Order: sequence, then structure tokens, then C-alpha cells
Amino acid sequence: MSHAQLTIKQIHNLRKKQSAALKSLTIIGYLEGTSFLLLLCIAMPLKYMLDIPEGVKYIGMAHGILFITYIIILIGSAIKMKMPLWAIPAGVLGSLLPFGPFIFDHLLKKNLQESVSKEA
Repeated sequence: MSHAQLTIKQIHNLRKKQSAALKSLTIIGYLEGTSFLLLLCIAMPLKYMLDIPEGVKYIGMAHGILFITYIIILIGSAIKMKMPLWAIPAGVLGSLLPFGPFIFDHLLKKNLQESVSKEA
């Protein structure tokens, strides 16, 4: 009986870790995606059309930090959540495209929901 309870506790702890990993990945993905859009849609036009380079300097630095953080969290989350093999390359590719992190987040959550539905 205690062995079964321990197993249930372990499963519960694993799900909490997976949920926390997914939440972290979603948050950093949205931040990284937003910073990329700000860089492309605001900072770059300011620099090249109005000769105001400060936006690229500051938003670019923030985006670079968020990009690196996103990749690190993506890899850590993939390990914790036992993501499908396509997830890491798709996440990296998504981070290189405008709106990519938002699309990747949607596809990943959809895939995870489908796999949970199949298990039930």
C-alpha cells in the first residue's frame, strides 16, 4: 500500500515539475517572441528610417538575452517533460521566425493534450 502511495506521490511530483517547466517555457517564449517582433517592427525601422539606433541597441540586447534563455529553458523543459523528438528543433526554428514561439507553444500544447487524451 505505501509503495503504491509513493508511486502516486512521485507521479504527482513529476506532473508538477512538468507543469512548471511548460509554464516557464511558455512565459519565456512569449517574451522572446515579443522582443523579436519589437526589434523587427519598431527598433529596426527607427534605426534605418529615422536614424535612431538606440532601439536596436537596447531591444537587441534584451532580445539576445531572452533568446539564449529561451534555448536553455527549451532544452531543460524537453528533458523534464519528455517532449517528442521534434520539439527541440521545432522550438529552435520557431525562435528564429517572427511569431514562431507563439506557433510552437500552440503546437506543443496541442500535442501534449492529444497524448494525454490517448493515455486516458
